[in-house]
Amino acid sequence: MTAFDRAHEAGIGDVGGGVLFGLADPRFEVLALMIHNEHLDECFHSGFHTISVPRLCAASGMSLADFPHLVDDATFERVVAIIRLAVPFTGMILSTRESHEMRGKLLKLGISQISAGSSTEVGGYAKRARNEAANPQFYVNDKRDALDILSELMDDGYIPSFCTACYRSGRTGDRFMSLAKSGQIKNVCLPNALMTLTEYATDYGGEAFRAKAFAAIGQNLPGIANERMRAKAAENIEQIKRGAHDFYV
Repeated sequence: MTAFDRAHEAGIGDVGGGVLFGLADPRFEVLALMIHNEHLDECFHSGFHTISVPRLCAASGMSLADFPHLVDDATFERVVAIIRLAVPFTGMILSTRESHEMRGKLLKLGISQISAGSSTEVGGYAKRARNEAANPQFYVNDKRDALDILSELMDDGYIPSFCTACYRSGRTGDRFMSLAKSGQIKNVCLPNALMTLTEYATDYGGEAFRAKAFAAIGQNLPGIANERMRAKAAENIEQIKRGAHDFYV
């Protein structure tokens, strides 16, 4: 329980919390999580940087019937919405434990970060590359590969971002929170999202994926309010398409 305090005291400004829903009463879990966030904000001026909301999944050697506090879909949707309303400035993470359909719903209710193409097995990605049978710690429900998920996100109007600029620029802890709570973080989020998506599409996407990504980038580029930042992002995007890498603001 004190790990987050000790991390802050040691100079780690960004900490991420969460609950494995299904182990206890979800009403208690959400309330305790928000009180814990409030404590960190009061003591260190920086609550949880991210909050994860995994649900207990079936795994080999266990039965979900043994757990009386499993959270149904309707309750889980309420949980996500309530957390988003309570901490609108905090990143919310959803894993591939959830189904394709549920992930689509929860993105509309407040989820801001999702995993894609995940393996829950030690060494699982190397085994996948060798086409070896998997032995996961638990079973995932969204088994689509990363490109399929990214493509659908763009179809739904989202801009996938691979940005790590805040960490690299020292925008962490209370500095990040002041920008997030005021909404000013958007001034760097969109340019970085567009640049990192360009880099991902250029390096890993096929022709159809690149065409979709570049169209989405072109549509969203005018949304960068600052004219100087917009021009710089446009220039960097063209350089990335020509093979340059690692631009961020």
